[in-house]
Amino acid sequence: MLPFMSTKDDHHRRCATGILPHQQPRWLPPPESLHLWKEFETPEPAEISAIQKSFLRHVTKTFARTAFNMDNFGSYQGTAYSLRDRLIDRWNITQQHHTREDPKRIYYLSLEFLLGRSLDNCLLSLGVKDIYKKALDELGFRLEDLIGEEVDAALGNGGLGRLAACYMDSLATLDYPAWGYGIRYNYGIFKQLIVDGYQTEFPDYWLNFGNPWEIERLDVSYEVRFRGYVNKVTEEDGTISYVWEGGEKVVAVAYDVPIPGYGTMNTINIRLWSAKPAREFDFTMFNEGNYEKAVEEQKSAENITSVLYPNDNHMVGKILRLKQQYFFVCATLQDAIRRFKKTNRPWSDFPYQVSIQLNDTHPTLGIPELQRILIDEEGLSWDDAWDIVTKTFSFTNHTVLPEALERWAVPLIQDLLPRHMMIIFDINLFFLQKVEKKFPGDRDRLRRMSIIEEGHPQNVRMAFLAIVGSHTVNGVAELHSNLIKNVIFADFVEYYEGNKFTNVTNGITPRRWLHQCNPALSEFISSKLGGDGWVRDLEQLKKLKQYADDPEVQKKWMAIKRQNKVRLADYIHSITSIQVSPDSLFDIQVKRIHEYKRQFMNILGVIHRYLRLKKMTPEQRAKEVPRLVVFAGKSAPGYFIAKLVIKLINSVGEVVNNDPEIGDVLKVVFIPNYNVSLAEIIIPASDISQHISTAGTEASGTSNMKFVLNGGIILGTVDGANIEIGEEIGEENIFFFGVKADEVEDIRHLNRYRKIEMDPDLRNVLDAIEKGTFGDPKIFEPLFIKTKRLIKT
Repeated sequence: MLPFMSTKDDHHRRCATGILPHQQPRWLPPPESLHLWKEFETPEPAEISAIQKSFLRHVTKTFARTAFNMDNFGSYQGTAYSLRDRLIDRWNITQQHHTREDPKRIYYLSLEFLLGRSLDNCLLSLGVKDIYKKALDELGFRLEDLIGEEVDAALGNGGLGRLAACYMDSLATLDYPAWGYGIRYNYGIFKQLIVDGYQTEFPDYWLNFGNPWEIERLDVSYEVRFRGYVNKVTEEDGTISYVWEGGEKVVAVAYDVPIPGYGTMNTINIRLWSAKPAREFDFTMFNEGNYEKAVEEQKSAENITSVLYPNDNHMVGKILRLKQQYFFVCATLQDAIRRFKKTNRPWSDFPYQVSIQLNDTHPTLGIPELQRILIDEEGLSWDDAWDIVTKTFSFTNHTVLPEALERWAVPLIQDLLPRHMMIIFDINLFFLQKVEKKFPGDRDRLRRMSIIEEGHPQNVRMAFLAIVGSHTVNGVAELHSNLIKNVIFADFVEYYEGNKFTNVTNGITPRRWLHQCNPALSEFISSKLGGDGWVRDLEQLKKLKQYADDPEVQKKWMAIKRQNKVRLADYIHSITSIQVSPDSLFDIQVKRIHEYKRQFMNILGVIHRYLRLKKMTPEQRAKEVPRLVVFAGKSAPGYFIAKLVIKLINSVGEVVNNDPEIGDVLKVVFIPNYNVSLAEIIIPASDISQHISTAGTEASGTSNMKFVLNGGIILGTVDGANIEIGEEIGEENIFFFGVKADEVEDIRHLNRYRKIEMDPDLRNVLDAIEKGTFGDPKIFEPLFIKTKRLIKT
């Protein structure tokens, strides 16, 4: 409970999930006021006058503005709150329906939800964009300007968070009773600026002016414990139980973000947790003059939800990351259990009412946490509790490389979560006993399958814990799922047999990634297909094939593409001051900066192209297709090599873009601070997009789907979802290159143990960098060293 909440009188604490049919409400309105409640619970009509009244009410009453001190941001706020009222109407109806029906609910746990902007998405989902546009026009505002005022919600970084957001959109659209759970980060991951070519991180103050799309739930809060000690209690009948006590506590406070479905009343919810201190202010310390100490507990608690993925190159960062993971699964399980207990069902029904999906390994601590609650607090036997746990959880693995699988040091977990470490040891012991029974005497198998990895220190293999505690494990693309089964988790596949391991290829929502971000193309497609039914059913896009050779359709299609390229060119100029031609071929690679994503290989290819152009005569260069190469993406703050690649890209761009001989034939641009809203500008403008990870290293990828959905061509390796995209659209419509996953290790072996001559063109590119063509070569020496290790010369 928050410190400002009374512990004696809880009259203000509502029944947070509604009243079930068999329950009596705590309070009923007087009969004479029922007509007022009914009036205000009735959704507002989608009429211009109603929209304008709602807008003006919020502008003048919520934000205390008048016609004489209005601006676009104030108008955005009024519009957002007006639309939020309509969202809340739908959300209330949805929650009341789910409470009445009491269906099995989906709980999607993700450390990231990369939502992007909400205003445009909500307008389209509720089907009121056109009427809002007219209503605002009459009041003197352009809706397009107001949409641009919104700041992206900084709740994620890359594909993991965007996938989670797409899932929530689709769950809402398909009328599922679902909840998303995550963390409300105060500063997101970081705001990326480029200073002297280097990535520089600044706090992302996305909440500075409030967030109209969230609802603060001060009446939904839970205590979360860290550290402390475990007491062993022996009852009179000899039964042994454990009690986790002491330590430090923080409070998780809920913030709800309604997620509307498209073309349906169904409006579900993402519940984000914010950390608050159990005791906010130590008055005794303050009176003694120890002002810093007086607010120390507040700072310590709020640090937990300050930043997404704090730098874990040091122990403090590791502790904070582990705290984040436990904090949000602990609060989430308390919330789900409270909702379940309202039904008065027996615990054996829990898996039939609650389905928990783990989005990667970050929420895996939910498995020992639920086991702890069931045996320590609810008094279930170990076996009964474990049966419930393993029927409740399912696990999505996003990792391909075994060395990238998440591990936590046993001493760190023992210190921070002592009872959970005891439970994990027991889970591992009982699991390995079953493995040994099935494969007697195979000690090496026990070592390979153990949740506890031996070493100094020991480590907990979180993916193994997620597998053992889940009923289903899925990969996110066909190739990835096969690698899981045959390489990464082969021992587990052999042990479990059956259908525990499966494939669910990642997807995207066409609502945002075509209908919203490319309105001209969306409208054109709808005109050809006789309506917008394709927005909910992409299979209908196959009907466009009949127009493939229609000259008028081709002309219109390319006109829309050029319009989108003009928009991106204007944005690039406004951000970087670099002038680019919309008539160039737009060659784009936008994604998290990482060695396996191979932006380094891409920029080496750009240097090769530049050197080749420099050797040409002006007449020869005039025959070349002008090309704009666009990079965007963030590197993890502690990832030195990735940040060096960003520096190289910017150094190459500085030289190429200022070379008068080259002009518009080649331009290189790094667009800073890549986010969802920027992706919505970049993706519709692409001619070619690059998805070039080493085969077998990209689990799936979803940006490839977004680019191809907007009529772009993929240049990619035979990896991740590229393969399934190729199968769907035909290999004649995708540029594949490079070796296949099963050939990669042979090539690495040859490069490591035999003398392989470096390609002359690659040698020329490296020579150009080493000669200082793109700045001080000493800066880039770590990149040379890595390259030369891979290719012996």
